[in-house]
Amino acid sequence: MLRAPGLWSSAWQCNVHGTVPPYSVIPRPGPEAIQHVLRRANVPVWVPHPAPPGWVISGFAHAGDEREGARAVVTCLTGPSPLGGGAEMLLVSEEPGVGLGARHAGLPGPDPGDGFGDGPPDAKVDAACHPTALWSLPTPQDCAAFVGEAKGLWLWALIWPAAAGVLVYDSLEMIDLRDRYVEAELAFGSLSPRLGDVPGAA
Repeated sequence: MLRAPGLWSSAWQCNVHGTVPPYSVIPRPGPEAIQHVLRRANVPVWVPHPAPPGWVISGFAHAGDEREGARAVVTCLTGPSPLGGGAEMLLVSEEPGVGLGARHAGLPGPDPGDGFGDGPPDAKVDAACHPTALWSLPTPQDCAAFVGEAKGLWLWALIWPAAAGVLVYDSLEMIDLRDRYVEAELAFGSLSPRLGDVPGAA
């Protein structure tokens, strides 16, 4: 449970994680949501480009306050799984220690933990025209979790169900909307409830 800033502290406080940045979900996906996030983002705002066929942006969220800006940004996408049925993907960019990617994946966090990055990567994506290695992490959910570093920050790719994680192996390319935003190239869907499903979030 989060407590708002008050008389004894100017920061948000979590009973489990201590001082944390407040978490906000943008109510409606669309160009206005992107502009809201871009005005606050101190980290990349990742989107696949081109998006996998049939996939749409289904929401944005960020962690941070008005003073410091967003220290973590989440882009949610929904679409067809390559193996049939529907799937969802969260792309999380965050500063070390924020822990938003780990919390969405159901992991204790805040960062990937000891042993991360040992051995060869499990997948590679293109992030802002740079080959980026990702390592998979086991999760308690039916979720494929991949983590790496891009632009000096954590990049999490979380995909439900886990079997749809094959998307990451299919030459996934991503752009940072802070670098290049072309509204006509983005498609939007309904807000995903998964964005609000974060233990300890306000």
